[in-house]
Amino acid sequence: MRLQGYDYSSPGFYFITICTNQKECLFGGVVNGKMYMNECGVVALDYWKRIDTRYPNTIIHEHIVMPNHIHGIIEIVNVNPFVGAIHESPLQRDANPELYRNHRRKMLIPKIIGWYKMNTAKQINQIRKTPGATIWQRGYYDHIIRNEESLFYIREYIKNNPMNWNTDRFYQNR
Repeated sequence: MRLQGYDYSSPGFYFITICTNQKECLFGGVVNGKMYMNECGVVALDYWKRIDTRYPNTIIHEHIVMPNHIHGIIEIVNVNPFVGAIHESPLQRDANPELYRNHRRKMLIPKIIGWYKMNTAKQINQIRKTPGATIWQRGYYDHIIRNEESLFYIREYIKNNPMNWNTDRFYQNR
């Protein structure tokens, strides 16, 4: 769920989780606390690593591909002084909803996730010979990281995710 009224192009750190459709284990498996990616998992990882090349005002931090989801931290750096919080009050937003919608469409995090999901789905469907199949669940999870302590704990969570797979909320025993 997106935080209403927040500009997802603002500089900062964002913790992102994207799950496969119906949490299907498409990317490999976890054995003895270590993630082993299959060909589809390699595609998911490869495109994640391309984000900061495709979107130069981003930095990719800690990330992990799991059997049915990916976790990652994306940092947006302030290269455009006009990017930042939405400078409209709710009244302005209500007065000009089209302008507000257009601004949201240009936000960087949703744009990145859309690009990522589209490109990985296309390549994974080619590998699986399943053209047009749904690879990703609709939407994604995000968390705006607001301080160093939170950033530290999220990095640790990502690093330890394979070791904690059996207790993970996305765990599927398939």
